[in-house]
Amino acid sequence: MDHYEIRGGTPLSGRVEIHGAKNSVLPMLAATLLNHGVSVLHNCPNLSDVDASLAILRHLGCRVEREEDRVTVDAASVTRWDIPDHLMREMRSSVIFLGAILARTGQADVSMPGGCELGPRPIDLHLAALERLGAEVEQQGGRLLCTRGDRLTGAEIDLSLPSVGATENAMLAAVGAFGCTVIRNAAREPEIVDLARFLRSMGAQVRGEGSSTVIVEGKTPLHDAEYRVMGDRIVAATYLSAVAAAGGEAELTGADPSQFSSVLALLRQGGAEIRCRPQSVHIRCVQKPLCGVGCIRTAPYPGFPTDAQPVLMAALCRSQGTTVFVETMFENRYRHVDELCRMGANIRAEGRVAVVTGVERLRGAPVQAHDLRGGGALCVAALGAEGITTVTGLNHIRRGYASLVEDLSALGAEIREVNA
Repeated sequence: MDHYEIRGGTPLSGRVEIHGAKNSVLPMLAATLLNHGVSVLHNCPNLSDVDASLAILRHLGCRVEREEDRVTVDAASVTRWDIPDHLMREMRSSVIFLGAILARTGQADVSMPGGCELGPRPIDLHLAALERLGAEVEQQGGRLLCTRGDRLTGAEIDLSLPSVGATENAMLAAVGAFGCTVIRNAAREPEIVDLARFLRSMGAQVRGEGSSTVIVEGKTPLHDAEYRVMGDRIVAATYLSAVAAAGGEAELTGADPSQFSSVLALLRQGGAEIRCRPQSVHIRCVQKPLCGVGCIRTAPYPGFPTDAQPVLMAALCRSQGTTVFVETMFENRYRHVDELCRMGANIRAEGRVAVVTGVERLRGAPVQAHDLRGGGALCVAALGAEGITTVTGLNHIRRGYASLVEDLSALGAEIREVNA
C-alpha cells in the first residue's frame, strides 16, 4: 500500500511557495463551460480532484490541455449534459458543475456526488437556488435530472445558510440567466471572490463578492479569458501548523495572509512569532511548544475555517495546556482524532466538541488518513513526533495537496513516499 514515511523530531527551516487553491479552481473549471471559447487558468494545482474535473469537461465535449500549472479549456463544442456516476463519485464538489451545465445546455443529468465522508452535506440549498432561477429538478434513483424550460430567469435567492457551494452554483447559473439575480446570505469566502473575478475576466457582470449579497447581471456576452488562481489558504495553514509542531522557522509565499488571519491569530496566541507581507508569511517557533489557546470554534469566513481545524489540532497535541475545539460545520470532522491518539495524543472527542490536552511527546505509529484534511493533520503530527510514522490513505491527501512531500522536504522534513 502506498504510504508516507515520516521521521519526526527535526525542526523545519526554509521557504516554500503555496500552490493554487483547490476550492477556487474547481468552480472555475465548471465556469469554463459558460464561455463558448477558450479559458486559460494559471497556477492550477496538480490534484486528483482537478484531474476528475478535467475528465468531466472532456466527457462533456471540451478540449482540455494541461502544461505544468497551466490548464486550457476550449468549450466551443460542448455536446453532452450528463456526468457519469463514476466521475461524480470521485469528488464531493462535482455538484458545482450542475449550474454551469444547466445554464449552457438547458438540462443536466448527474448522480449524487461523492468525496470525503464528513457527515451530511445536503445539496438542497443548491437545488433550491436553481429552482428559484426557473429550473425544474427531479430526483430519480440517486440521479438529479434538471431542466430549465424556455430559459433561466434572474431572481432573488435567499440562502438559509451561507453555503459556499450553493453560492457558487447560483452564481454560475445566474451568469446564464436572463436578467438580474440577487443572492442574499451568500458565502463570503475568498474562493467566492476569486470565482467572481474569473467570471468578470470572461465578461460576466458580477459584483458584491466578499459580502453577504452577490449580484449577477445575466446573459452578458462572454469571451476568452486568462486568469491566475489564488494561493491555497488551507495548504498555507497546514504548513504553518507543521512548523508549529516540529519547531523552526519558515517563509510561505504565494498566499495572502489576510485570507487566513484567524489561523494566524491563534498561532500567535499559542506563542508563534508571525510576520506578514501582502503575499507571504514568516513563522518562527524555536523557543518551546505552543501553549493551549482556549476555545476554537469553526465558522464560515471570516471565522476560523473548518478545513484548518484538523491541522491546528495536530500542532497543539504537544502544547502546554488545553484547547477546546467546537466543530460547527460538519458532524463527522474528528475522524483524525483516533489516529492522533495512536501517536500518544490526549484528545477526548464527543459530538461536536474535542478537548486537546497537550502531552510532552508524541511517538511515531502507523496511521491512516480517512479524509483530506485529516490526512494533512497526521503529517503535521508526525513531524513533531519521535521516531517514524507511516501514513496511509494517500488517495485522500492527494485530493488537496499537490506537492506535500516536495514542499515539506524543502523545509528540511524527513519525509518520503513509498509506492508499494
